[in-house]
Amino acid sequence: MIQLLGLVLISFLITSLSLVPFIDFLYFLRRKYQKSVAVDLNTPLHNKLLQGKDLATPVGGGLLLIPLIILMSLFFVLWTDYSLNSQLYLLFFTLISFGLIGLLDDSHKIFKHFSGKYAGLRARYIFLLQLIFATVIAFILYFHLGFNNLFIPFFGNIVLGYLYIPLALIPIVSFANAFNISDGLDGLSSGLLLICLFAFLVLASAVFNQTLSIFVGIWIGALIAYLYFNVFPARVYLGDGGAYGFGATLAVVGLLTGKIIGLGVIGGVFIIIVASSFLQIVSKRYFKRKLFPIAPVHMYFKYAGWEEPKIVMRFWLAGVIFAILGLWLALLSN
Repeated sequence: MIQLLGLVLISFLITSLSLVPFIDFLYFLRRKYQKSVAVDLNTPLHNKLLQGKDLATPVGGGLLLIPLIILMSLFFVLWTDYSLNSQLYLLFFTLISFGLIGLLDDSHKIFKHFSGKYAGLRARYIFLLQLIFATVIAFILYFHLGFNNLFIPFFGNIVLGYLYIPLALIPIVSFANAFNISDGLDGLSSGLLLICLFAFLVLASAVFNQTLSIFVGIWIGALIAYLYFNVFPARVYLGDGGAYGFGATLAVVGLLTGKIIGLGVIGGVFIIIVASSFLQIVSKRYFKRKLFPIAPVHMYFKYAGWEEPKIVMRFWLAGVIFAILGLWLALLSN
């Protein structure tokens, strides 16, 4: 535990020292190459509520954090007696593959400024790429790492066999999109992620998964440093690369603990956020009417007149409760 806490502090220090010049570099790119782009005119409420948020604040924080987390994990493993293993490779693959999906959008956002809801790559192409990579990850979990079961608290363990593959695919894609959707308010998504990671750090330590503990500890240190610059008023945003990469990797961390139900509860606020958007889309497409005045749910509170920091702090508190409940349910099986 002492070593793990030291690792969190080192990760925080390295990320802090790296973020300051990197953010300055993003601002330099924004000033030198910025040009306006059109917003999605089909979302007037979003455009009004997000007005001006992206005119000055650059995106692209994930372009630094993802490589830093991977390099620090590799350095620590190679420097110590630990060895690289399949779990670590899978976590790296998830971060990189889903990060690259978002990078396709980020490469445009970094050099442009916009106000409102940005309309980038078509959602169907992003979703298709997510399904492809998530399927690869699910196959690795099942065939290579041997995960094939679902533990339901109070009922027991169920061996799923091949059904584990689609069951694993769903949370990977869901959390990737949930994290990206929740990244609309300063500090919201990163703060919720930090809460989830603390819960998984406890869970990984409880099941004696040292590889997962090391990776999550490094991730926590980096995220604390990033959150300092991302809370209201934000100086930098993750961008789609960081959002997709972090969301999908959070799901894989949960799957590697073997606690799928725990993952769903610990990340309960993310589930609520993505569910509100999904229900809104279904209602508009099939019933030709909005279920909510605006979605996702955190944007509804902004629409209702709540101040942004108030919304974020309340959602963080809800995230803490979900994390405690999910951790309790997950530990019941130990």
